[in-house]
Amino acid sequence: MKSLLDKVNAKLNAQGGFLKAVSILVGGTVFAQGLAILALPILTRIYSPTDFSLFAVYTSLIMVLSVASCLRFEIAIPIPKEKEEAVNLVALSFISNLIISLIVFLVIIIFYPQIIELLGQPKFAQLIWFVPVGVFFLGLYNTFQYWATRQKQFKVIAKTRIIQSFGGVVTQILLGVLGFFSFGLIIGQIIKVSAGIRNLIKNFLDDSHEIFKKINFISLKKTFIRNKNFPKYSTFEALANTAGVQLPIIFIASKVGGGEAGHLMLAMQVMAIPIAFIGNAVSQVYLAHASEKLQQGQLKEFTITCLYSLFKIGVLPLILISILSPYAFPLIFGAEWERSGEMMVWMIPWFCFQLLVSPISMSLNILNEQKIALLLQIIGLIIRYFGVCVLFYLSISSKLFEYYAISGGIFYFLYLCVTIYVINIYDKNINKFYL
Repeated sequence: MKSLLDKVNAKLNAQGGFLKAVSILVGGTVFAQGLAILALPILTRIYSPTDFSLFAVYTSLIMVLSVASCLRFEIAIPIPKEKEEAVNLVALSFISNLIISLIVFLVIIIFYPQIIELLGQPKFAQLIWFVPVGVFFLGLYNTFQYWATRQKQFKVIAKTRIIQSFGGVVTQILLGVLGFFSFGLIIGQIIKVSAGIRNLIKNFLDDSHEIFKKINFISLKKTFIRNKNFPKYSTFEALANTAGVQLPIIFIASKVGGGEAGHLMLAMQVMAIPIAFIGNAVSQVYLAHASEKLQQGQLKEFTITCLYSLFKIGVLPLILISILSPYAFPLIFGAEWERSGEMMVWMIPWFCFQLLVSPISMSLNILNEQKIALLLQIIGLIIRYFGVCVLFYLSISSKLFEYYAISGGIFYFLYLCVTIYVINIYDKNINKFYL
C-alpha cells in the first residue's frame, strides 16, 4: 500500500512540476501575446489588407529560411547530458546561422530581378533586403532560447517574450501612423524577433563562460559528427514542414493578388493565439523533460498527460474562437476584414491538430527518428503546396484557400497518429527491456 501511495505522489509531483513550468511560460506569453492581440484592431485600421499581404510574403520567407539557418543544431541543445556538448551545439548553431544568413543575402544580390518576378510582388522590391536580417535575428533568438530551455530557465524566456511583443507592437503602430505602411510592419517584426536576445546571450555566458572559452575546431567537429542527424534529416524535415505552411501563402499572394494573403495572415495570427499562449509553452517544457522521461520509461505516460492538458486548455477555446469569428471580425478589426473571419472556420481542424502535435512532435528527434519526421513533412509538403499549385493550373483558383485549410487538417491528423504510434512502440520496448 505504501509503495502504491509513493507512486501516486511521485506522479502528482511530476505533473505539478510540469504544470508549474508551463504556467511560468504561459504567464509571460499571455502578457506578450495579449499585447499583440490588443494591438491587432489598431493595426488593421492603420494598415490595409494589401499591406498585410506584403507582410505575409516577408514573414513566410523568413520563416522558411530561418528553420534551416541553424541546421537544427538549436533543437539538439537541451538533449545531451554533458554540458560541454550542449555548449558546442550552441556554437555550431550560431556559426550555421551566420553563414546561411550571409548566403541568403548573396543569393538576393545575384538573383534579385528573378526573385522579385517569381514572387509576383513589385512592391516587395525594396523590402526583400530585410529578409536576411530577419533570418539572422530569428535564428539567433532560437539558439539562445533553447539554451535557456535546457537550463529550465523559463522565467528568462517569458521575460524576453514580453520585451519582444512590446517592442514590435509599439514600432508597428508608430511607423504605421507616420505613413510607412508595409515597411512599418516588417521593421516591427524584426524588432519583435531580436528584442530580448541580449538577455538570453548574457544568461548563456553566465552559465557557461568557462566551457565556452575551451571550444575549438576538434570539439566542434566531434559534436557535429555525434549530432549529424539533425542537419542531415531534421533540417529538411523542418524545411518541408515550414514550406508546406508558408509557400502556399506566397503562391496565393502572387497568383490571387489583392488582399487575399493579407486576410489569410490575419486569420492565421488569430488562430495561432492558443498555440502561442499554450502550445509553444508546452513544447518548451515537453522538450526539457522528454529526454529524462524516455530514460525512465515514462515517455508515453508523459505524452498522454501533455495531450490531455492541451485538449482541455487549448483545443476547446480554439474551437469556440473560430465559430464566433465570422461575426466578431468585422466588429473587432473593421468591415474590410470579414473574409478573415470566414477563413477561420475552415481552419478549425488544422489548428486543433497542430496544437496537439506541436509539442509531442519533438519526441521523434529525441527518439532519433528524424527519418520518420522527414518523410511525414515531405508528404505534408506534397499534400499542401503542390495541391494548391494543381488547383491553380486547373483554373480552380477560387478554392485555393479552402483546399489549403482542409489539407492542413489532414496533414496534422496524420502526423499525430504516427507520432503516438512511434512513442508507443518505444515505450513497450523500454518496459520489456527493464522487466
